[in-house]
Amino acid sequence: MPPSLPWEFHLPLSPADLLRSGGPAQYVVQEVLPRAQLAGQLAEFRVVFRAQGPLAMLQHFDTFYSLLHHFRSVDAAVKEDALELMVKVVSRHSSDLSSILDTHDLSPSDRTAHLNALKMNCYVLTHLAEAFETDSCKSGVAGLDPNGKSKKNRARGSGFCWEEERQPLIQLLTQLLQLDLRRLWCGLVVEEEFISLVTGSCYRILEKPSISHQKHRATREAVMHVIAMALTHYDHMLSATLKISQMLQHFEHVAPVFAAAVSLWATEHGMKSMVGELLREIGQKCPQDLTRDASGVKGYAAFLTELAEQIPAIMLSNMSVLLHHLDGESYVMRNAILTAMAEMLLQVLNGDQLEEAARGTRDQFLDTLQAHVCDINGFVRSRVLQLFTRIVQQKALPLTRFQAVVSLAVSRLQDKSVTVIKNAIQLLAAFLLNNPFSCKLSCTDLAEPLKKELQKLQEMRDKCRATTAVLITPEEEWEAMQPELKTTMHQLLAMDEGEEEEEEAVEVEETALSTAERILQLLRKLNYKDAIRLTQKASCHFQGMEPFISSSELEGDKETMILDILRTLYTDSHLENNIQPPLHSSGHEVPVIEEQPPPELVKQEMLVQYLRDAYSFSMKITEALSVVSRMMYESSVSVVQEAIEFFVTVSQFGVPQALCGVRRMLPLVWSKEPGIRETVLSAYRRLYLSPGGDSERARAQCLVQSLSLLMVDASLGTIQCLEEIISEFVQKDEIKPPVVHLLWEQFTEKSQCSSLERRAAVMLLGMMARGKPEIVGSNLDVLVMTGLDEKVIEDYHLAQEVCRTISKLARSNKPAEGKNHAPFRLPQTHLLFGRLSEAVTTGFAQPSALWIPFMESAVTLIYQLAEGPEEICAQILQCCSQQALERLQEPQGVKAEPGASPSSVAGEAYALPTFLLTHLLSLVGHVALQQVVHLERAVSAELRRRRVLGEEQEAKKHVANSTKEQSTKSIENETTMEEDLGLVGASADDTEAELIRNICETELLDGKQLLSAFIPLVLKICNNPGLYNDPALSAAAALALGKLCMVSTEFCDSHLRLLFTMLEKSTLPGVRSNLMIAAGDLAIRFPNLVEPWTPHLYARLRDPCQGVRQTAGLVMTHLILKDMVKVKGQVSEMAALLIDPDKEIVSLARNFFSELSNKGNAIYNLLPDIISRLSDPDCGVEEESFRTIMRQLFSYITKDKQTESLVEKLCQRFRTARTERQYRDLSHCLTLLPVSERGLRKMQDNFDCFADKLQDLAVYNCFLATLSRLRRSVTKPESKALIEEMEQKLHACHNCGMDSTEVLREPQCQEGSKTPVQKPGKKRQVAGSCRRRPLGIANRDADDSFITPQPRVSRHCRGAAKRHPPRRPTITFSSDEENSSEDELSAELTEDETPSKTTPISRASARRAV
Repeated sequence: MPPSLPWEFHLPLSPADLLRSGGPAQYVVQEVLPRAQLAGQLAEFRVVFRAQGPLAMLQHFDTFYSLLHHFRSVDAAVKEDALELMVKVVSRHSSDLSSILDTHDLSPSDRTAHLNALKMNCYVLTHLAEAFETDSCKSGVAGLDPNGKSKKNRARGSGFCWEEERQPLIQLLTQLLQLDLRRLWCGLVVEEEFISLVTGSCYRILEKPSISHQKHRATREAVMHVIAMALTHYDHMLSATLKISQMLQHFEHVAPVFAAAVSLWATEHGMKSMVGELLREIGQKCPQDLTRDASGVKGYAAFLTELAEQIPAIMLSNMSVLLHHLDGESYVMRNAILTAMAEMLLQVLNGDQLEEAARGTRDQFLDTLQAHVCDINGFVRSRVLQLFTRIVQQKALPLTRFQAVVSLAVSRLQDKSVTVIKNAIQLLAAFLLNNPFSCKLSCTDLAEPLKKELQKLQEMRDKCRATTAVLITPEEEWEAMQPELKTTMHQLLAMDEGEEEEEEAVEVEETALSTAERILQLLRKLNYKDAIRLTQKASCHFQGMEPFISSSELEGDKETMILDILRTLYTDSHLENNIQPPLHSSGHEVPVIEEQPPPELVKQEMLVQYLRDAYSFSMKITEALSVVSRMMYESSVSVVQEAIEFFVTVSQFGVPQALCGVRRMLPLVWSKEPGIRETVLSAYRRLYLSPGGDSERARAQCLVQSLSLLMVDASLGTIQCLEEIISEFVQKDEIKPPVVHLLWEQFTEKSQCSSLERRAAVMLLGMMARGKPEIVGSNLDVLVMTGLDEKVIEDYHLAQEVCRTISKLARSNKPAEGKNHAPFRLPQTHLLFGRLSEAVTTGFAQPSALWIPFMESAVTLIYQLAEGPEEICAQILQCCSQQALERLQEPQGVKAEPGASPSSVAGEAYALPTFLLTHLLSLVGHVALQQVVHLERAVSAELRRRRVLGEEQEAKKHVANSTKEQSTKSIENETTMEEDLGLVGASADDTEAELIRNICETELLDGKQLLSAFIPLVLKICNNPGLYNDPALSAAAALALGKLCMVSTEFCDSHLRLLFTMLEKSTLPGVRSNLMIAAGDLAIRFPNLVEPWTPHLYARLRDPCQGVRQTAGLVMTHLILKDMVKVKGQVSEMAALLIDPDKEIVSLARNFFSELSNKGNAIYNLLPDIISRLSDPDCGVEEESFRTIMRQLFSYITKDKQTESLVEKLCQRFRTARTERQYRDLSHCLTLLPVSERGLRKMQDNFDCFADKLQDLAVYNCFLATLSRLRRSVTKPESKALIEEMEQKLHACHNCGMDSTEVLREPQCQEGSKTPVQKPGKKRQVAGSCRRRPLGIANRDADDSFITPQPRVSRHCRGAAKRHPPRRPTITFSSDEENSSEDELSAELTEDETPSKTTPISRASARRAV
């Protein structure tokens, strides 16, 4: 535009608007210069600027407009020069304006010129800044700076860095806005477009994600000050509110930046209203829109959270506008608002000196937090628990809320979300660490003081009531009040109705009782006038109702009637109990109606309330302990770690039940998760390795006491776990020498201790010896002399633990890999074996139940450490046998011992005590077993060691001879020699193993050996349970038989029938348990012999005795997981244990299936068989129990292919189902599968299999439930259409079945259904189904079932037999292998299939992963 004409520069909405004319006086860009001319025009502008100052822009604006137009293609040097020049221009203009605006004689032309120049200069500068910022964002991804050079080469270039130039530019804009620019607009408001122009570039800078980095802190602060100037001087609040809200919605990283900015503006610039505007803007957002806008709600939530942390007091006054979002669907927004509430509770609404309004707000916030502990979303529940943890840790939770919040935390321990459970445990731990009650929270310790103080409080209250009753009674008070009441009554009755003072009129309450309460309150306040008036009205309003019925005979005497009613109200004890007397004060001469309670009574009430709260808190913690202890074996590692830490915390507060949890965490030391194992070690380190005490000895005593307490009544498994932990500590030198010294002192009785403490000392020494064997090795003589002296008979427990401790020497002296040292053995003449032999033989003749466990430990130790242990044990056997014979020779006295067994010598009055026979059989059985173990382990290893040693010596000699001779042998000859040596080694291994087997088979039980002499005795007792009916003797004989069967294949084969007969028919649970364990060992040692008897092993899983079932479950778990028995349909017996009444058995079954699920596709392959057997009506499993079992088993099906295949198999099973119960069971199994779209297609492909079963409502509902769950997970339209189509088919088949009449049902079953109908009497059990009858039925013909299985007849022989006419095929409901023949599924083995060798073999599962 020609400069001669007056014009005005209007800030455009877009750069293109400057090319179009909007009016006669509006500036328009005349020409967009080409890029080649820009450098020259900039130089010309520089010259004009030196002469004219910032007003030079009025003539050269087109040059900078052209530069902005070509910014992407202009050389970097030109852009940098333009930016540098504009910074100088704006800086100069700012300096000039500071003096120009102070003058009062500014002409209109100068004002217009400076105003246009200011707009142009700011327009160019801010747009240049935005252009550089845009280039910086684009090039930052590629590692380039805005001028196109890499960061590595930038130092060698011009040195320009936009990030360094940005901060001075923003500070220049701040300096400009600090001027009173309103004078350029004639004292009016500065136009909004100009402020938006300046602040827009600042907002643009904040959009870059890297602005939140620490290195850009100065830039952020500069931007905050620019916007602060706009807010405080130029009414920018509305625009800023909208802009900040938009940026929070689209840029998640700006939330902490704007939170810091708003905090700065509110505190340093007094813009507190800005907080309210922003919160109101966020509060007005639609909750449904926030649910759909995930990124936007995250920005708002982060902003609210950060703002609440920085200025909670200012934010508190505006919280009401956000509360409706707590009812919205966005859990992120709920979390943010709840977090803000928690910050206000911590920083503002904290302390005892709050005003009444602040207390009310605090209570509202706490109520809201407590309500959201049960929020529908798990993230919200978890967050609220975290917030309560912070509140408790900072002691900001009022004591009145303790019980409620603790109860909520305990309830959340049952939550389905792992994160919620973890945070609930953390909250309970925080309550413990910050509880205001006591450092000891034992319920038993708190109950006694509470009872005592309650009794004392009751006595004080009774005494106070008695004193008050003596001073004054209600009747005496009424007599004192009556004169004044009568005076007031005369005055009121004397007044005319028109002169009554209506301004003090009182109204009748809704009920007679509430009106009577009001009258009584007025009397106590001595307001007789209103009390009389209200009584008058009430007597009319509630005429004939209690208590407004006068007992006066003068019904017309109003005064007497009213006084009578008032006296009744005031003195009636029944009304006194129903009406709560209010507190009041009186200044009249009337006697004191109510006195303040004595200070002692107030203190006692406070003490009782304190003890009540402490006791309730302790009870809640105790309740939580049982729940948390069950979480130690959850699948989530974090939950397990939190549970362990919780028990460590609880233990520090002396809760007795914590010891159970500390013991329960012990098995976790074997966890495969390194984090869990380390947490357990750390927990025990904190609990036991940091004891209190002033001296080393005091700390050692505390440590020993704590560990000894842990071992009281502990199981063997617990002891083994503790041994692992202590050995770990010993290896790391975390247990100090004073502890070991103290244990030796306790064992040798140098320090006073009980027998239990002495025994615990020996056990702890044995545990430490596993980590450092020298602890026991250097004091072996002390152990033998002190622990195995003549007092062994008095304390077998101690002697048994001494044997176990010494046995650690045998375990620790195993030769290291690559070393061929001789094993650690002691000579037969060692004092140890003499003491052991003496202790065993001396105690043999004494009736003690503890002798057998001690004997087993002693015999085991002899075989572990002695040279020639069989000779020592033979002497022990001979000595004990001699004692038994001598006892047998003695005539039976007058007093026969109860339970004595008849002697083997008939016709003489001799008898042998039962305990002697029990001891003898136990000794025989254990010696036999240990002899086998000794041969197969120690002797075999020694033979191998000697052979390897000889081969090494031969090799050395061969190498020496080869060196002396001429080396003319070829490489082929050397190779042949090495191969021969290898064959010789393998052959030697076989020879040694065969030698050991021959000894076991032919020598150990040979008639010339000592053990064979006892076999007839064992067999006689086992074969005559009626004659030898003592439970202990029967159990010992059964166990001895099992151990003898472990020796020889021939002996085992000939006595297996007797063993399994006793296992099935014995009436003694102890016998059945012992034989089940023995049968499990035999299944591993001689698997081919025991395999035909496998059904009898599974039968014990339904034993009526809980102990036998548990033992059978343990044995079968080991056999199945080690692939030593067939796992097919019979595994359903293990599944039935999932519904056992005993919790330990249920836990055992769950553990079994959990381990089995880790073996590939094992459970997937077994599920069809399990479903078939358990849904069979003959199985005896109830429908609800079946569903419980299936829920557990189907939880292990996680692969999509397995799910699809099971859907298909279950659908096909409908064809073979015979009963409605089976229909329902199969359909219920389908609901347990996470059916996918492909699974639905499988269901459609097999629709004909179950279409005719849909008339059953339960089956129909199961299919609908499956489709309903699938509908919630699919999103594709075609998938939804497929589901709708399937639903229509289901509905049509169901309605068709519902419309069918009873007459048509029979033809439909015969013709339409594909399920064959079996005729009664035509059923026969096909091999492979193996459906076992209930135990009671199986026992009826037990004699027939205990015939030793005969070898199978070959196919050829069976074919030669008489052929029956082909029968109609019977539908079986067993496994997927319906086509398997009877030969393939039979448990019996033919002679040619029986292995010739009877050594243990490694067997793979019969099933293969599909």
